[in-house]
Amino acid sequence: MSARVGVVTFPGSLDDGDAARAVRVAGGEAVRLWHGDSDLHGVDAVVLPGGFSYGDYLRTGAIARFAPVMESIIDGARGGLPVLGICNGFQILCEAHLLPGALTRNSHLHFRNRDQWLRITATNTAWTNSFESDQDVLVPLKSGEGRYVADQATLDELAANGRIVATYQRGNPNGSERDIAGVTNEAGNVVGLMPHPEHAIEALTGPSLDGLGFFTSILKHLAGASA
Repeated sequence: MSARVGVVTFPGSLDDGDAARAVRVAGGEAVRLWHGDSDLHGVDAVVLPGGFSYGDYLRTGAIARFAPVMESIIDGARGGLPVLGICNGFQILCEAHLLPGALTRNSHLHFRNRDQWLRITATNTAWTNSFESDQDVLVPLKSGEGRYVADQATLDELAANGRIVATYQRGNPNGSERDIAGVTNEAGNVVGLMPHPEHAIEALTGPSLDGLGFFTSILKHLAGASA
């Protein structure tokens, strides 16, 4: 029986369909979740996709954090439910205090859309266990508020405890502190990533197949958990 991975749709989500497809290509069952429904329908993991939830009218992710579905996701994540936040989803996870720090305007104040090299620096999370340590991957990036910031004590703690999941390589596209592209919580079940792995799963549409590893990782993690 395939692992069931929920993909949330908020008003303004753009990449929920792509995330659901990535789950299916990896071999899982994608379950569509609606922002206004607090029922997670028994899913084994959750993806918060990219986009502009609630139009980013207040602050990126600030309104989505209070959606009914997020109440269940927050409770689930604290109990070990694997959650991946991509781009806007990363912003939502920070607003929900499931991940430390915040995502702010790019330092150059421009929207950046390009294929971006990353280095996977933590492979012990639910979403990165299919990668080799320090493996470089190429996935698309598209964001105007992708600059990761945190106080120095938090940044030091993330680095010391292996909680920086990915760093930007061959140029920092947004001014993120310490080139951070993604982080995880202490337990390794919650991961936020600014670039878009769901757009790099097929040769026809992506710059590589490198993004698929995030989705095969969660299936591998869930298979191990149920063994």
